[in-house]
Amino acid sequence: MKKEEKNKSGGHRKRLRERFLKGGLDGFLDYEIIELLLTLGTPRKDCKQQAKQLIKKFKGLNGVLEASKEELRQIKGIGPSNILGIKIFQELLKISLKEKIPKKITLGSPKEVVDYLREKIGKEKKEYFLILSLDARSNLINIKTISIGSLDANIVHPREVFKKAIECSAASVILVHNHPSGDPEPSEDDLEITKRLTEAGKLLGITVLDHIIITKNGFLSFKDKKLI
Repeated sequence: MKKEEKNKSGGHRKRLRERFLKGGLDGFLDYEIIELLLTLGTPRKDCKQQAKQLIKKFKGLNGVLEASKEELRQIKGIGPSNILGIKIFQELLKISLKEKIPKKITLGSPKEVVDYLREKIGKEKKEYFLILSLDARSNLINIKTISIGSLDANIVHPREVFKKAIECSAASVILVHNHPSGDPEPSEDDLEITKRLTEAGKLLGITVLDHIIITKNGFLSFKDKKLI
């Protein structure tokens, strides 16, 4: 790498880190978050293109952050050192989730779900789509983030949604997402996604109990509104 290129990439990395230290991840594009993580293991290399390729291959930020090291290294230019930041994030997330989820949480009503999740996603500026897996007694056994960003019926695939529910032998699931706008009314995509996933759940023997939309100050239950 030429001296000019080194200086340019070094300055870019420095600006990314300064932005993060000043305001967290607000305003960061998805690929910039991955780029920031990649630079932890490759301090002298421009990682922007690899970050963009990872986002494209794994269909978004969440897909990259859940990918295995073998999957990550399928991208040219990604080696053991590059993925250090992503692997550190994955391990810290596992520890955090273990500490935050009590051994037994019973979610028997929409309000109990909202009370549990409002602080987690109710105030977020982006849309978070989650699936809550429950056992036969409505005890929470797993939470999985399916997507971050505007919910689109074309990219929410039943296979990805139910993968973790199948792995943990869930009896039922609750779909949850937030509306940063503050309006809890479902969109056409929300209705289409719910219909598709409910039908898929029937084929898999996993009941979709509800789909709940959470806002900063309110919520809507598809079950209560007889939309499911």
